[in-house]
Amino acid sequence: SQVGTKGMFTKEIEEALAGGRVHLAVHSLKDLPTELPTGFALAATPPRVDPRDVFVSVRFANLVELPPGAKVGTSSQRRRAQLRALRSDLELLEFRGNVDTRLRKLGEGQVDGILLAAAGLDRLGKTDWIRERLDPVQFCPAAGQGSLGIETRENDEATIQALAFLDDPATRFAVTAERAALAALGGGCHVPIGVYCRPVPSDTATAEIFAVVAAPDSGKAVRIHHSAPSSADPVALGKLAAQMLFDAGAAELLETTEASRQ
Repeated sequence: SQVGTKGMFTKEIEEALAGGRVHLAVHSLKDLPTELPTGFALAATPPRVDPRDVFVSVRFANLVELPPGAKVGTSSQRRRAQLRALRSDLELLEFRGNVDTRLRKLGEGQVDGILLAAAGLDRLGKTDWIRERLDPVQFCPAAGQGSLGIETRENDEATIQALAFLDDPATRFAVTAERAALAALGGGCHVPIGVYCRPVPSDTATAEIFAVVAAPDSGKAVRIHHSAPSSADPVALGKLAAQMLFDAGAAELLETTEASRQ
């Protein structure tokens, strides 16, 4: 959270795209800024995989089993904040490195558990490490988590048309709403904001959006939940979710978090 800016994970790839060295770029969508640079387009969002966060541990089956004072590693402000809200008795440690590095540190006993994205472990074939997939209603994922975003040059019609078959309408709706909410809140990857949109499990004609803003140090959180027809404008849905958070007091938490980074 103390380094880089929005787009820090995508800048080099976008430079290759702009220079014509590649025709398309595949990103983890949660790393892609909500406002693309001029000249770029999000050509396709393939079907989303599991968007949830997961608890990974050698000794403990779930978060509830962790004893008071147990050490949990995460580099995500969003995960830290929500875990603080659920278990204020835990010791939360900065935990960096790629997935293999973090799993190695966990295996060495540096911490009692870590929090990661389900999608990363699923894609790497490391699901045997997962102890608990966290309910997004209580532990809200990052906007776009579990989704890929395929970026192209805006004027490259041939590539855009060639990628059209990969675009999944349900995923596009959900991540568009999530990214619109994040943009309206002014958040990037270092801000403790979770936003998740999905069809209502018992009624696919209705979409629901969950969102949370939480303080990493105190665990104080503002949460909202809203439902709308699946035919609604996803951008408007995301903006409404952001406004609901502001109305519930999220601005103060965002200001506090930003002040702590400076």
